[in-house]
Amino acid sequence: MSYTNSDTRSQSKQIVYKVYTFLKQLSTQPNLTADFFKNAQVRTAEACGLSERTVRRICSEAKDNTEQSTSVMLFKSPRKGYKRAKIVSEIDDFDSDVVRRTVHEFYDRGEYPTAQLILNVVRQKINYSGCLRSMQYLLKNLKFSYKKCNDGRKFLMERNDIVALRCKFLREICTLREMKDDRPVVYIDETWVNQNHSRSMIWQNEHGTEGLKVPTGKGGRLIVCYAGCARYGFIQGSKLVFRSNTGNTADYHSQMNAEVFKNWFVELLNNLEEPSVLVMDNASYHSTLVENYPKSNWKKSDVQKWLNEKNIEFHPLETLAELHHKVKALVPRQKKYLLDQIALEKGHEVIRLPPYHCQYNAIELIWAQVKGEVAKKNNTFKMVDIERLTHEALDAVTKEDWENCVRHAEKIQESDNRKEILRDALMEPVVLTILPDDSDCSDGESDIEELE
Repeated sequence: MSYTNSDTRSQSKQIVYKVYTFLKQLSTQPNLTADFFKNAQVRTAEACGLSERTVRRICSEAKDNTEQSTSVMLFKSPRKGYKRAKIVSEIDDFDSDVVRRTVHEFYDRGEYPTAQLILNVVRQKINYSGCLRSMQYLLKNLKFSYKKCNDGRKFLMERNDIVALRCKFLREICTLREMKDDRPVVYIDETWVNQNHSRSMIWQNEHGTEGLKVPTGKGGRLIVCYAGCARYGFIQGSKLVFRSNTGNTADYHSQMNAEVFKNWFVELLNNLEEPSVLVMDNASYHSTLVENYPKSNWKKSDVQKWLNEKNIEFHPLETLAELHHKVKALVPRQKKYLLDQIALEKGHEVIRLPPYHCQYNAIELIWAQVKGEVAKKNNTFKMVDIERLTHEALDAVTKEDWENCVRHAEKIQESDNRKEILRDALMEPVVLTILPDDSDCSDGESDIEELE
């Protein structure tokens, strides 16, 4: 028979208490020295090698034990109710945007943000429950890191490629409006609806015996893919709703693939009434390249075959690292995506959202509206009803809803574009003080240590 740690600790307590009971009984016998056994707790501590305080605590627990009628005393493990605090670094896209904007607010004021200062502000904005360590991990996940300046100070910096992609997107999308481009801007995205999706707070009586009973877990999952704009609302014929094959998958992105999305995307292009600007993110299934270049996990024979097809000379004795070096020289610096090429051939333009910036996508607000309606009406927690409620909520979204959501997204885009121009001038003196040989911390605890 095997025992867990909790079982072992409980048995240890039982042994200690049995020793104490035995010594207590001996103290009543006349043929033994009474003075030695009268203080049974002291003798027990000496016999077991424990402190007197530990023995007193165990005896007190035995007295309070409710199962006095049983022959075996039952003790609770001292760590049975202990739960390790989880790192609160996984938050939704909207709250992540709040954290990012909080850091940018420090930039705009010319202040040096630290994890503690950011944590204090975020707690006031979104009631963030994480500790300082959680905020440090969250900042790392949002691609922030500390840079050391030549005056010894450490400055929280956003990764350069993220900043560059954000500036590029804002400049492109705002320029379209400045130039009075009449093409509709169509926002594309996917989301999911869980089978047990409901409101987070439900009124019940004090005993919890009345009110709606929400099943534990998330249940099955619906995946929704749609597109819309302020001019037309949802694009007719572009709705895609299907059930996920596996209900225990943590991320709906794993249920999509490039082939499914490509077929849907082509159908969307056929349903567009006029040349349009398509806004979508850089999910892996959105980003299939026009030409498939060898990856780092390709076999050597596959890399050699690819080089032969490109008529690139190489020696048979060259190592895989040398072959990849030849491949790297052939990869264009500007990625060419297959979906962008398909859209261009049909007279449309694709603008890519920067990573981690869902607030620029107006359809995110539509998703919030749809999920709110499903949560309000979901009382059976059956997949067939979830599917029906999701279709009803999508069909209930009006053109006016889209106009409001697009207007809100455009307001954020315009505001951030102005801030980026001002922030560039403000950050330049700080960037120039960063040591030229300083580099980002690599993976591991060093990143977190820098944040402390």
